[in-house]
Amino acid sequence: MRAVIQRVSSASVTIGGVVRSSIGNGLLVLLGVGHEDGSDDIDWLVRKIAGLRIFGDESGVMNRSVVEVGGDALVVSQFTLMASTRKGNRPSYIRAAGHELAVPLYEAFCSSLSEALGRPVGTGEFGADMKVALVNDGPVTICIDTKNKE
Repeated sequence: MRAVIQRVSSASVTIGGVVRSSIGNGLLVLLGVGHEDGSDDIDWLVRKIAGLRIFGDESGVMNRSVVEVGGDALVVSQFTLMASTRKGNRPSYIRAAGHELAVPLYEAFCSSLSEALGRPVGTGEFGADMKVALVNDGPVTICIDTKNKE
């Protein structure tokens, strides 16, 4: 799994002109699911995201997690995160999981993150043409790949 995590002061996802989900202070998570991903990837990634100390403490130092600040989360599926640009100029998406695997893993990820945060998470709609709006706070943007744990 690959995730782009952005600390936001607000974010929303709109589908067909209708706002599907919106959040205030918290995290926008763009999530790509690969065909080799499974429950271990979900568990590791949820723990990492819920524990990321990227929110300011009383001194303004990034020392608090989204859980500690009571922040929200919005998770949007994005198969293009699995792109390989190794050859040529047209990205290859052969590493991206098909719907039959990706949808259940995406839903399990959202459920696990919701449990870790102690609150519902906003979602997009898997496979839909979505418009994502955000106000990146900082800006703070973190990229995580469960197959390359750095």
